[in-house]
Amino acid sequence: MRMRWIAIGFGCGLLLGMLTAVASAESPTGNLNDEPTTTEAASLPFYPDKMKLLQWLDDQGEPHPIASPDDWSRRRDHILRGMERVMGVLPKPNPDHPLDVQVLETETLDRVIRKKITYSAGPFDRIPAYLLIPRDSPAPAPAVICLHGTSGSRGRTAGVGAEYASYTLELAERGYVTIAPDYTLLGDNQTEPSAVGYSSGTMKGIWSHMRAADLLQSLPEVDPERIGCCGLSLGGHNALFLGAFDPRMKVVVTSSGFDSFHDYMDGDLTGWCQTRYMPAIGEVYAKDPRRLPFDFPEVLAAIAPRAIYVHAPQDDSNFKVASVRRCVEAAATVYRLLGAEAELVAEYPPGPHGFPPDARERAYRFIDRVLQGN
Repeated sequence: MRMRWIAIGFGCGLLLGMLTAVASAESPTGNLNDEPTTTEAASLPFYPDKMKLLQWLDDQGEPHPIASPDDWSRRRDHILRGMERVMGVLPKPNPDHPLDVQVLETETLDRVIRKKITYSAGPFDRIPAYLLIPRDSPAPAPAVICLHGTSGSRGRTAGVGAEYASYTLELAERGYVTIAPDYTLLGDNQTEPSAVGYSSGTMKGIWSHMRAADLLQSLPEVDPERIGCCGLSLGGHNALFLGAFDPRMKVVVTSSGFDSFHDYMDGDLTGWCQTRYMPAIGEVYAKDPRRLPFDFPEVLAAIAPRAIYVHAPQDDSNFKVASVRRCVEAAATVYRLLGAEAELVAEYPPGPHGFPPDARERAYRFIDRVLQGN
């Protein structure tokens, strides 16, 4: 059975009109495209060197050293607000909007139950996903949100379809409840971000993945305090974005997922400007990494002191390993400040863009240590 999305069945004008009518009552935020006020804009200083993390800037742009967790909280707030400048504002939770989980198919495998589902991320915005529940693990179990790469929709990570890095299935076989949502405009998730009130596919993805965390926490099979996320490529940077905004992520695994915007394709940010990513990078910031209000060393640091595992292959054609090292080394200064240096682990093995079995096994052991104390 194939789900047909509501957005397909309506003309664009009718759909937007209906969204306007229900926005204040049903939307996660009321208005997902709220722009910062002039006062808010003035209060967000610009950091020209985003590798230099142990300082914060006041409203006049004057630097101050960061020597304590309280000092760091100022810079972290600036990082998240800078991300929202590019991605759009993070929706506010609406407890009155149900997850409305619908099970489309159920399969019983040797070690897991695999369910094809959809759930609601907001009005007219249903997210297709696979939900895998271990058959023999004692409940409540830890859980992992598994985010796919551009070429691997959620079914492939769950062991459905063409061969792919099947971390959704493998982690479930290891005893985790796992959920694998289709990312916006990929797989069966074809709802345009703007049609449901988002200014970027990235923020729509963050919110969809936070709703996946809500879903996991609603299940009796899941320990709501032991949740992490794992992703490859597109899913690798989306796992970091989710971890930055959602403190429920106790561990984040990112494989072949990022480098500094300054180094990405030698500074050509065209790839980041697609609808499913962040159009504002082109429309507002002219694809100029020097003008962007955030970068990946800051995203890594915003997750501190929670655990991060970075797999960055030396021969990755998308993301430069030397740049990844610089980002990790910059973020490590914050982890040291917070007494959590051991929680940021990066490996740079030989190999191309991808998440091979040996790297996945090392990542799983890292997840085990954090979520299961092994």
